[in-house]
Amino acid sequence: MLVDSHAHLQWASFDKDREAVVGRAREAGVEYIVNIGFDVDGCKAGVELAERHEGLFATVGIHPHNASQFSDHVLDELRALAGHVKVVAIGEIGLDYYRDLSPREAQKKAFEAQLLLAEELELPVVIHDRDANRDILEVLSKFEGRVEGVMHCFSGGREMAKQCIRAGFHISLAGPVTFQNARRLQELARWISLDKILLETDSPWLAPQEMRGRRNEPAFLPFIARKIAELKGVSFDVVAEATSENAKERLQLE
Repeated sequence: MLVDSHAHLQWASFDKDREAVVGRAREAGVEYIVNIGFDVDGCKAGVELAERHEGLFATVGIHPHNASQFSDHVLDELRALAGHVKVVAIGEIGLDYYRDLSPREAQKKAFEAQLLLAEELELPVVIHDRDANRDILEVLSKFEGRVEGVMHCFSGGREMAKQCIRAGFHISLAGPVTFQNARRLQELARWISLDKILLETDSPWLAPQEMRGRRNEPAFLPFIARKIAELKGVSFDVVAEATSENAKERLQLE
């Protein structure tokens, strides 16, 4: 049994075969899928999808790309959506200085407001960090002991991972850990304790090495689990059991 802790099955690229994608995930042993919110419409679609399928859950949040859309009204909409029984976290939220699709000050404002919402609702958070390590850690330091969660598709170094783990965050690994040139990330995966790792596909993006060039989907999660098992010198079943238990506990997937 595996848990895909971060997917976007509400994305338009799944419109033609969404039900088949869910079916293939089941056949591949992926029992739970968490569909991650990125804007208000995406959050609503993720919740609706979770309502229709056992084993599917949702998060609600405004991605840093969409931070320019953030407002008090949007915050109220997120708060209302977060009350749904299948919403398990606030996310994905954070900072993205690689694409800078929203002004950085708008990103920080939306990030902190949603961390406050997570604290208010006693929910974990799913953090997006791209080329913004220092500012991510600075913001999270203000909430240490108040908000915990998941570092999505982690790309930082060992020192950052240590700080995140100390602050109560799990490290989520995705397709890039399987890439042939990902030596730094693979060394990090060897080092991180298995009880602090979650697995994700980030579907429809970041397909693992064996499926490069294809649309990613949750059925490809076993490729990532096998790579982690190889790197750690343990069996696939050990990785599957540990990471699934981590996700179920961290995100309360029941």
